Amino acid sequence: MKKSNKIRALALMAVLLGAAAATQTPAAPSADAWPKPDVDSLPAGIYKDTVLYGRKLFVETYATIGPEVSDRSMRYSGNNLACENCHIDGGRQRYALPLIGVYGAFPTYMGRENEVRTIEDRINGCMERSMNGRTLPTDSKEMKALVAYIQFLSSGVPVGKSLEGRGSPPLALLDRAADPKKGAEGFHNYCEECHGADGLGMRNGEKGDAKGYMYPPLWGPDSFNDGAGMHRLIASASFIHANMPFGTTYDMPQIPVEDAWDIAAYVNSQDRPKMANLDRDYPDRTRKPVDAPFPPFNDKFPLEQHRLGPFKPIINARTAERR
Repeated sequence: MKKSNKIRALALMAVLLGAAAATQTPAAPSADAWPKPDVDSLPAGIYKDTVLYGRKLFVETYATIGPEVSDRSMRYSGNNLACENCHIDGGRQRYALPLIGVYGAFPTYMGRENEVRTIEDRINGCMERSMNGRTLPTDSKEMKALVAYIQFLSSGVPVGKSLEGRGSPPLALLDRAADPKKGAEGFHNYCEECHGADGLGMRNGEKGDAKGYMYPPLWGPDSFNDGAGMHRLIASASFIHANMPFGTTYDMPQIPVEDAWDIAAYVNSQDRPKMANLDRDYPDRTRKPVDAPFPPFNDKFPLEQHRLGPFKPIINARTAERR
């Protein structure tokens, strides 16, 4: 082939390949891709408005249904936290207790109540425990908006599928009890700058203005109560290790594993609101988490070990009983 013909042939091939590439459907995200749904991308309409209100309730809980809002009938939350204080980035951050895919996981069995629960039940569990408040009516505008927001976040996730990245990543268990005294030093080193030496957080404004916190209180009267999941040591230590200080991600943790355990023990040893009737949680005691820090238990391990560990002996004993 003459040189000029080769050049024409190569040019034609480039044009054809470019045209083919332009008409191909973009490749689907890999199985490991983590969704980041964007509410603002929805077309205008009632559904978008409802989802947007759900997002507002989620990220500005204190300003919409908090204890300082002007309309007293709307004071459902008992503290000035926001849902996204625990479910970071509006419930979208991987391994930061995200809500991606949660909608399709309900209804589901929950050991705490020993019954099948709906997504509305689960939301109200958070309202009573993490928000230290009262339940939302299931037919209310607020409940519908929160459910719509969670459903939107789960768009594209098959029903019943649990994505890798849900919850918090597993954290290696200690061979010793977590130490609140060591945790006080760790808190000073890693947490105090944002949450304050007294752990009472940093407000966006003044008390009573319903503006919530820039950094939330980790204990005290305006924090979650002792029935919340974050009051369990395994749950809180894994969350701290993967997500704190704020801005940390699970793949680049800033706090060493042992420090995370000790800091969680320190935080959960402080005074906080009490939830009544915790002895009724987990009526089937065999399903009670090993780190549930309240009796009764179906084993002979002391309360202090359920509260601070070490947890391996409890887990091993339970495993042996099932054999």
